[in-house]
Amino acid sequence: MTKMARVKLQDVAKLAGVSVTTVSRVLNNRGYLSKQTINKVHQAMEELNYRPNAVARQLYKQRTDLVGLVFPTVNNPFFGQLEAELETRLYELGYRVVMGNSQNNPGKEEQYLQLLFNGQIDGLIVGAHNEGIEAYHNTNLPIVSIERIVSKQIPVVAADNYQGGCLATQRLLDAGCQHIIHTNYPATLATPNQERRRGYEELMTKYGREKLTYEISFDLPDDQKAAVFDRLFAEHPECDGIFADNDTNARLAINAAQKAGKRVPEDVKVIGYDGASSTRLLFPDLTTIQQPIPEMAQAAVDLLQKRLAGQAVESVTLPVKLIPGLTG
Repeated sequence: MTKMARVKLQDVAKLAGVSVTTVSRVLNNRGYLSKQTINKVHQAMEELNYRPNAVARQLYKQRTDLVGLVFPTVNNPFFGQLEAELETRLYELGYRVVMGNSQNNPGKEEQYLQLLFNGQIDGLIVGAHNEGIEAYHNTNLPIVSIERIVSKQIPVVAADNYQGGCLATQRLLDAGCQHIIHTNYPATLATPNQERRRGYEELMTKYGREKLTYEISFDLPDDQKAAVFDRLFAEHPECDGIFADNDTNARLAINAAQKAGKRVPEDVKVIGYDGASSTRLLFPDLTTIQQPIPEMAQAAVDLLQKRLAGQAVESVTLPVKLIPGLTG
């Protein structure tokens, strides 16, 4: 069986009656060309069933049209929706995405950074929680972070976590809660999440209430997180309000409260955080602080485009809102 010869750029140029340089300019949209010339080249490509060499075009343009997304996991409703929103917006701009779930694996995150260093992807949007990655501090490459403080050189897109902490705590205080407990990441983790804690603590101090935060690592398995909430109610049976750092933990708090013989919201009021679409669909009764996930994705893509163009950028903070429900 005779192997079909690969159609070359020269074949297209010959059929179209133009130079190879002209065909290359049409393919890469470079310089002025008449509509008639462009049509002749495209017609020749169609007749010959010519497919441009993607690698060669990438070398010519000095770009790959690939963007890496590195987040902890798509199993979490917030990150799952965020990655979907990012992929949609990047696709509309002509980018394909390389997704990496790097939960508790700094080595995996460093591999994506290496792809960027090697020119195999054009940029990175990151939100993983791994610490101590030095490469972030030594580069001005196109990287944007979402809800994570990576380094001074890398802009952060975040919701107004302080506002969210205040909204949630004030809601519980107004509902008459006397013993409100907050859950959050360990204080050593550099993330805007810590601003939720600051909002909570400032309001508790203002109202003369004891402030108490149970630290729960994002990477803990769900059964270990559930054990923390069981311990919380065992150690503080007086707890009548919980401000959870995310909606998943809010669900675990409700489960633990009911296990301890408490009614929600009669005995314990619970407020979550994130308000992702899937959570709202599956748990519409949850009172939560909703982050503007679509707007956060758009802001991150906008910042990345500016960084790719060599423009100066600044971090972006977007407002949150309280979604009232039946739990708090």
